[in-house]
Amino acid sequence: MTDSKYFTTTKKGEIFELKAELNSDKKEKKKEAVKKVIASMTVGKDVSALFPDVVNCMQTDNLELKKLVYLYLMNYAKSQPDMAIMAVNTFVKDCEDPNPLIRALAVRTMGCIRVDKITEYLCEPLRKCLKDEDPYVRKTAAVCVAKLHDINAQLVEDQGFLDTLKDLISDSNPMSINKLLTALNECTEWGQIFILDCLANYTPKDDREAQSICERVTPRLSHANSAVVLSAVKVLMKFMEMLSKDLDYYGTLLKKLAPPLVTLLSAEPELQYVALRNINLIVQKRPEILKHEMKVFFVKYNDPIYVKLEKLDIMIRLASQANIAQVLAELKEYATEVDVDFVRKAVRAIGRCAIKVEQSAERCVSTLLDLIQTKVNYVVQEAIVVIKDIFRKYPNKYESVIATLCENLDSLDEPEARAAMIWIVGEYAERIDNADELLESFLEGFHDESTQVQLQLLTAIVKLFLKKPTETQELVQQVLSLATQDSDNPDLRDRGYIYWRLLSTDPVAAKEVVLAEKPLISEETDLIEPTLLDELICYIGTLASVYHKPPSAFVEGGRGVVHKSLPPRTASSESTESPETAPAGVPSSEQPDVIPAQGDLLGDLLNLDLGPPVSGPPLASSSVQMGAVDLLGGGLDSLMGDEPEGIGGPNFVTPPAAAVPANLGAPMGSGLSDLFDLTSGVGTLSGSYVAPKAIWLPAMKAKGLEISGTFTRQVGSISMDLQLTNKALQVMTDFAIQFNRNSFGLAPAAPLQVHAPLSPNQTVEISLPLNTVGSVMKMEPLNNLQVAVKNNIDVFYFSTLYPLHILFVEDGKMDRQMFLATWKDIPNENEAQFQIRDCPLNAEAVSSRLQSSNIFTVAKRNVEGQDMLYQSLKLTNGIWVLAELRIQPGNPSFTLSLKCRAPEVSQHVYQAYETILKN
Repeated sequence: MTDSKYFTTTKKGEIFELKAELNSDKKEKKKEAVKKVIASMTVGKDVSALFPDVVNCMQTDNLELKKLVYLYLMNYAKSQPDMAIMAVNTFVKDCEDPNPLIRALAVRTMGCIRVDKITEYLCEPLRKCLKDEDPYVRKTAAVCVAKLHDINAQLVEDQGFLDTLKDLISDSNPMSINKLLTALNECTEWGQIFILDCLANYTPKDDREAQSICERVTPRLSHANSAVVLSAVKVLMKFMEMLSKDLDYYGTLLKKLAPPLVTLLSAEPELQYVALRNINLIVQKRPEILKHEMKVFFVKYNDPIYVKLEKLDIMIRLASQANIAQVLAELKEYATEVDVDFVRKAVRAIGRCAIKVEQSAERCVSTLLDLIQTKVNYVVQEAIVVIKDIFRKYPNKYESVIATLCENLDSLDEPEARAAMIWIVGEYAERIDNADELLESFLEGFHDESTQVQLQLLTAIVKLFLKKPTETQELVQQVLSLATQDSDNPDLRDRGYIYWRLLSTDPVAAKEVVLAEKPLISEETDLIEPTLLDELICYIGTLASVYHKPPSAFVEGGRGVVHKSLPPRTASSESTESPETAPAGVPSSEQPDVIPAQGDLLGDLLNLDLGPPVSGPPLASSSVQMGAVDLLGGGLDSLMGDEPEGIGGPNFVTPPAAAVPANLGAPMGSGLSDLFDLTSGVGTLSGSYVAPKAIWLPAMKAKGLEISGTFTRQVGSISMDLQLTNKALQVMTDFAIQFNRNSFGLAPAAPLQVHAPLSPNQTVEISLPLNTVGSVMKMEPLNNLQVAVKNNIDVFYFSTLYPLHILFVEDGKMDRQMFLATWKDIPNENEAQFQIRDCPLNAEAVSSRLQSSNIFTVAKRNVEGQDMLYQSLKLTNGIWVLAELRIQPGNPSFTLSLKCRAPEVSQHVYQAYETILKN
């Protein structure tokens, strides 16, 4: 009869019967009972109550029974750590058993029991097994070290296991870590994957050894299992770094790498996608491998969309003068498909081809114009976006198509397409007779437009004014008024004030700034940064190569993740065919310039001069060059009130008060230096706010132990200030504390020190130092902390909310330019606005009080009588939070706008602001 009989029982009271059978004197009955326990465990029944009885069965010579008990132990050790310690003695005994199979079984099970309490007891038996006479035991022990490293990396280093592993590399037996290459031919496909991954972590001594390894790994490229193939590719890609390009073998290796990669694309779609994501990395590193294989990346009609999009991306990376004709023919075909996402990507790809292969630009533009003539709305919009990029790459070459673009103005409804068209009209306003009418048509619904379009429209109209000042004065006044007076968006408002100030004070400077020559864009702005690419090459065949992110970016906590990199290149192995992969720090005229994309929220602001304010009015010659226009005349009276006459001469009107900080004697300035004035308002450091102690654990819930506490931060150190009171009738000793995983990794930096027994009715104050290197897990709410406190009576649990300002670090003051760039870079949907009420402080007091809790004022200015504080803070985990605080003198309510890449933090930062300002 088979073992299936163990799964058919439905008896009640079974646990009691099993308990009796497990304690039977008869070996066969014991074995039968353990099998029933394992069967119950397999189908999901809870048999943890039998833990001590099953563990007692370990004392046996029967290998089958021992395996079953070990299986049970692995499953329940985590939930019964105290009971699992009972098994340690048996492990130690089994590691010295004369039978190598039992020794190896004990070591393997030790590695699978992921319980911190037990690991330290297992170090001695593991050390013996690493030096065992039997190679199978040594191999199993080596794998166990890897598992132990995952549980407690520090312990492995302290115990010297890494050095022992290095000694095993020279082991003469192919089953151990060395002789991996010999073992490649002797093991299963999954064993080969592990061996190849180990080889990828090895750095050869010289190019000769690297070549020798490559020669022995190359046969794996023809393996049927795609995982083996990708692991082999990873080893070869890594070791090729050490080979000279002059070697015949190097060229041979390049040719051998292409066929297996092509073969992977004939698998099912899911495997194709994984292969394509890996090929994308390989092509960026060494495009010469697949440069003759363009056709295999052509899209098939039945490919899923995710495969199609990935193939399209690789096609662009492989596009060159030699194959551009067939690529363009394909792309034009794709642009007539029915799948909207795919069509959009195909149209964008045509534009990228034009930018990458200069000789094909004319043909690409012609193809795009043909697509525009189809009048398919989304095709037209994508075409306009890419033509804008072509204009950036090849100025004064293809502007003849602008008329065709303008014909489709009314059909544009997507923000990116509208912004691109507005940029084209503004940039080439002098060639478009009715440019002012076109831009005015966009201006009618200004407040309904997206931020991207509003910013582009503002810049385009200012460009138009600088090119045609006499005809567009009213239009520029209108847009500046809309941007500065009627808009709540700080990016738009600030850019409007900058333009207003520039145009009012020095039109020549305005012309130099706004109409400055733009750098040419590069074809490969989406290339992965070289250092990251090198790291991802080391992770080919893993999730990291699919996500295109290093493991530290998506493995929870990121601790214990080793950053890998390619071996150092030999002198002659620098790539001559792919200059874009030149190492960081090496200047290359062919490397692309990274510039802000069009629609950049604060690109213009960052180009302004940040020098000292110019003293005195600008030269009168400025007004002559601009045609002596009274720019914005009459549009400012309501804003300015009474101003001294004669500032700037008859042809200049002072910008609105918002653009002129109160501390300036004259309104004229150069750039942002006077907008960001910090001469007053920053207080001195007086220590972070500390909340009064609150009762966290009442005595009635903790058998007489009452715990009160609060959190403090002083000079970069976080502490939990505790007050322990004994309200029981017995003495309390042996105190210990532990935190559960939490959002910011808070953990005790030292044991809980209660130096004397706590007598009845006695109270003791303790300051427990904390750090932020503990395990991380997102809590609800974010600042929730779950704590366990143990003493001689029991273990007690409670949770408390810590104030977020204890995590604000001392180096949280951001540079002004960085502040602008970061504010621009964080999406608008991440901005949150809050009201702080009943706070009668002025701006100086607010700034001083916040700085004492590590919220730093980066900039301050006065806008229409409101004090605006621009502030930054940084959390211990590196998250930056940017703030704009509006304070109306005499009004106790403040408006706080917060921007952060992790928007869930904003609510807690607002609470920190309230706590600090109101206490």
